[in-house]
Amino acid sequence: MSTARTFKRLPRPVREQQVLDAAVRVFSRRGFHAASMDEIAEVAGVSKPMVYAYLGTKEELFVACLHREAARLMEAISAVVDPALGLNEQLWAGLRAFFTFVGAHRDGWAVLYRQARGQEPFATELAAMRRRIVDVVAGMLDRAVRAEGRQAHGTDLEVSAYALVGAGESLADWLADHPEADPDQTAGRLMNVAWLGAAQLLRGDVWKP
Repeated sequence: MSTARTFKRLPRPVREQQVLDAAVRVFSRRGFHAASMDEIAEVAGVSKPMVYAYLGTKEELFVACLHREAARLMEAISAVVDPALGLNEQLWAGLRAFFTFVGAHRDGWAVLYRQARGQEPFATELAAMRRRIVDVVAGMLDRAVRAEGRQAHGTDLEVSAYALVGAGESLADWLADHPEADPDQTAGRLMNVAWLGAAQLLRGDVWKP
Protein backbone atom coordinates (compact mmCIF):
# COMPACT_ATOMS: atom_id res chain seq x y z
CA MET A 1 0.00 0.00 0.00
CA SER A 2 1.47 3.37 -1.02
CA THR A 3 2.10 5.97 1.68
CA ALA A 4 3.00 8.77 -0.74
CA ARG A 5 1.25 12.07 -0.04
CA THR A 6 -1.21 13.37 -2.56
CA PHE A 7 -1.95 17.05 -3.10
CA LYS A 8 -5.22 18.56 -4.21
CA ARG A 9 -4.85 20.40 -7.50
CA LEU A 10 -5.40 24.14 -7.02
CA PRO A 11 -4.82 27.18 -9.25
CA ARG A 12 -1.25 28.41 -8.96
CA PRO A 13 -2.16 31.83 -7.43
CA VAL A 14 -4.13 30.08 -4.68
CA ARG A 15 -1.30 27.65 -4.00
CA GLU A 16 1.26 30.47 -3.90
CA GLN A 17 -0.78 32.28 -1.25
CA GLN A 18 -0.95 29.08 0.77
CA VAL A 19 2.83 28.78 0.62
CA LEU A 20 3.27 32.44 1.58
CA ASP A 21 0.86 32.03 4.51
CA ALA A 22 2.84 29.04 5.73
CA ALA A 23 6.18 30.76 5.20
CA VAL A 24 5.11 33.84 7.16
CA ARG A 25 4.01 31.60 10.03
CA VAL A 26 7.25 29.62 10.07
CA PHE A 27 9.59 32.58 9.53
CA SER A 28 7.88 34.56 12.29
CA ARG A 29 8.45 31.78 14.82
CA ARG A 30 11.77 30.33 13.71
CA GLY A 31 13.53 33.29 12.14
CA PHE A 32 15.00 33.23 8.65
CA HIS A 33 18.06 31.11 9.40
CA ALA A 34 16.36 28.46 11.54
CA ALA A 35 13.31 28.09 9.29
CA SER A 36 13.43 25.13 6.93
CA MET A 37 11.83 24.67 3.55
CA ASP A 38 10.73 21.22 4.71
CA GLU A 39 8.67 22.71 7.53
CA ILE A 40 7.23 25.43 5.28
CA ALA A 41 6.16 22.78 2.76
CA GLU A 42 4.65 20.68 5.55
CA VAL A 43 2.66 23.61 6.97
CA ALA A 44 1.52 24.63 3.48
CA GLY A 45 0.46 21.08 2.66
CA VAL A 46 2.58 20.89 -0.49
CA SER A 47 5.78 19.18 -1.56
CA LYS A 48 9.12 20.91 -1.08
CA PRO A 49 9.85 20.87 -4.84
CA MET A 50 6.57 22.73 -5.35
CA VAL A 51 7.71 25.48 -2.94
CA TYR A 52 10.93 25.91 -4.92
CA ALA A 53 9.08 25.81 -8.24
CA TYR A 54 6.58 28.48 -7.22
CA LEU A 55 8.61 30.89 -5.10
CA GLY A 56 12.28 30.02 -5.51
CA THR A 57 14.98 29.76 -2.86
CA LYS A 58 14.45 30.39 0.84
CA GLU A 59 15.84 33.91 0.45
CA GLU A 60 13.50 34.61 -2.49
CA LEU A 61 10.59 33.20 -0.49
CA PHE A 62 11.40 35.45 2.46
CA VAL A 63 11.55 38.51 0.18
CA ALA A 64 8.20 37.50 -1.32
CA CYS A 65 6.76 37.37 2.21
CA LEU A 66 8.15 40.84 2.94
CA HIS A 67 6.67 42.26 -0.25
CA ARG A 68 3.24 40.77 0.39
CA GLU A 69 3.00 41.85 4.02
CA ALA A 70 4.33 45.33 3.24
CA ALA A 71 1.85 45.71 0.38
CA ARG A 72 -1.02 44.62 2.63
CA LEU A 73 0.02 47.12 5.29
CA MET A 74 0.33 49.99 2.81
CA GLU A 75 -3.02 49.12 1.23
CA ALA A 76 -4.70 49.09 4.65
CA ILE A 77 -3.35 52.56 5.45
CA SER A 78 -3.86 54.11 2.00
CA ALA A 79 -7.46 52.89 1.86
CA VAL A 80 -8.49 55.04 4.84
CA VAL A 81 -6.23 58.12 4.67
CA ASP A 82 -8.36 60.60 2.71
CA PRO A 83 -6.53 63.88 1.88
CA ALA A 84 -9.89 65.66 2.02
CA LEU A 85 -10.11 65.02 5.76
CA GLY A 86 -8.52 67.16 8.44
CA LEU A 87 -5.09 66.15 9.72
CA ASN A 88 -6.45 64.75 12.98
CA GLU A 89 -8.95 62.57 11.10
CA GLN A 90 -6.29 61.38 8.64
CA LEU A 91 -3.85 60.61 11.43
CA TRP A 92 -6.47 58.77 13.47
CA ALA A 93 -7.63 56.74 10.47
CA GLY A 94 -4.05 55.85 9.55
CA LEU A 95 -3.11 54.82 13.09
CA ARG A 96 -6.23 52.71 13.48
CA ALA A 97 -5.54 50.94 10.18
CA PHE A 98 -1.90 50.39 11.13
CA PHE A 99 -2.56 48.90 14.56
CA THR A 100 -5.55 46.91 13.32
CA PHE A 101 -3.28 45.34 10.71
CA VAL A 102 -0.65 44.46 13.31
CA GLY A 103 -3.28 43.02 15.65
CA ALA A 104 -4.73 40.86 12.88
CA HIS A 105 -1.40 39.87 11.30
CA ARG A 106 1.02 39.40 14.19
CA ASP A 107 3.06 36.83 12.28
CA GLY A 108 3.29 39.19 9.32
CA TRP A 109 4.47 42.02 11.56
CA ALA A 110 7.09 39.74 13.13
CA VAL A 111 8.48 38.98 9.67
CA LEU A 112 8.41 42.63 8.61
CA TYR A 113 9.81 44.24 11.72
CA ARG A 114 11.71 41.64 13.73
CA GLN A 115 13.10 39.11 11.29
CA ALA A 116 14.01 41.47 8.44
CA ARG A 117 15.59 44.16 10.60
CA GLY A 118 19.38 44.14 10.54
CA GLN A 119 19.69 41.33 7.97
CA GLU A 120 20.77 42.23 4.47
CA PRO A 121 19.30 42.21 1.89
CA PHE A 122 16.09 42.14 3.91
CA ALA A 123 16.90 45.29 5.88
CA THR A 124 16.96 47.19 2.58
CA GLU A 125 13.45 45.95 1.80
CA LEU A 126 12.29 47.03 5.26
CA ALA A 127 13.87 50.46 4.86
CA ALA A 128 12.03 50.93 1.56
CA MET A 129 8.72 50.08 3.23
CA ARG A 130 9.42 52.51 6.07
CA ARG A 131 10.32 55.20 3.54
CA ARG A 132 6.94 54.81 1.83
CA ILE A 133 5.09 55.16 5.13
CA VAL A 134 7.22 58.19 6.09
CA ASP A 135 6.36 59.82 2.75
CA VAL A 136 2.64 59.32 3.44
CA VAL A 137 2.93 60.86 6.92
CA ALA A 138 5.12 63.74 5.72
CA GLY A 139 2.57 64.49 3.00
CA MET A 140 -0.22 64.60 5.59
CA LEU A 141 1.77 67.02 7.76
CA ASP A 142 2.68 69.21 4.79
CA ARG A 143 -0.95 69.55 3.67
CA ALA A 144 -2.03 70.38 7.20
CA VAL A 145 0.64 73.05 7.64
CA ARG A 146 -0.26 74.63 4.29
CA ALA A 147 -3.93 74.63 5.28
CA GLU A 148 -2.91 76.80 8.24
CA GLY A 149 -1.33 79.29 5.85
CA ARG A 150 2.21 78.32 6.81
CA GLN A 151 5.04 76.51 5.10
CA ALA A 152 7.21 73.96 6.88
CA HIS A 153 10.80 73.18 6.03
CA GLY A 154 11.15 69.85 4.24
CA THR A 155 13.61 68.54 6.81
CA ASP A 156 11.23 69.40 9.67
CA LEU A 157 8.46 67.45 7.97
CA GLU A 158 10.69 64.46 7.31
CA VAL A 159 12.06 64.36 10.87
CA SER A 160 8.56 64.67 12.35
CA ALA A 161 7.31 61.89 10.07
CA TYR A 162 10.20 59.59 11.00
CA ALA A 163 9.59 60.27 14.70
CA LEU A 164 5.90 59.37 14.38
CA VAL A 165 6.58 56.26 12.30
CA GLY A 166 9.29 55.13 14.72
CA ALA A 167 6.94 55.54 17.68
CA GLY A 168 4.27 53.61 15.79
CA GLU A 169 6.66 50.75 15.01
CA SER A 170 7.80 50.46 18.62
CA LEU A 171 4.24 50.45 19.92
CA ALA A 172 3.20 47.95 17.24
CA ASP A 173 6.00 45.67 18.40
CA TRP A 174 4.57 45.93 21.92
CA LEU A 175 1.08 45.16 20.60
CA ALA A 176 2.37 42.06 18.81
CA ASP A 177 3.56 40.71 22.18
CA HIS A 178 0.28 41.52 23.95
CA PRO A 179 -2.58 39.70 22.21
CA GLU A 180 -4.95 40.87 24.94
CA ALA A 181 -4.34 44.53 24.00
CA ASP A 182 -6.94 46.31 21.87
CA PRO A 183 -5.58 47.81 18.61
CA ASP A 184 -7.99 50.77 18.76
CA GLN A 185 -6.96 51.62 22.32
CA THR A 186 -3.32 51.33 21.31
CA ALA A 187 -3.94 53.68 18.38
CA GLY A 188 -5.71 56.09 20.74
CA ARG A 189 -2.74 56.21 23.10
CA LEU A 190 -0.35 57.15 20.32
CA MET A 191 -2.90 59.55 18.84
CA ASN A 192 -3.03 61.47 22.11
CA VAL A 193 0.75 61.84 22.22
CA ALA A 194 1.12 62.62 18.52
CA TRP A 195 -1.83 64.95 18.12
CA LEU A 196 -1.09 67.09 21.16
CA GLY A 197 2.38 67.70 19.75
CA ALA A 198 1.19 68.12 16.16
CA ALA A 199 -1.47 70.64 17.18
CA GLN A 200 1.18 72.85 18.77
CA LEU A 201 3.43 72.58 15.74
CA LEU A 202 0.57 73.57 13.45
CA ARG A 203 0.16 76.72 15.53
CA GLY A 204 3.84 77.45 15.08
CA ASP A 205 4.74 76.71 18.71
CA VAL A 206 8.22 75.23 19.02
CA TRP A 207 10.39 74.44 22.01
CA LYS A 208 13.68 76.29 22.23
CA PRO A 209 16.46 75.70 24.75
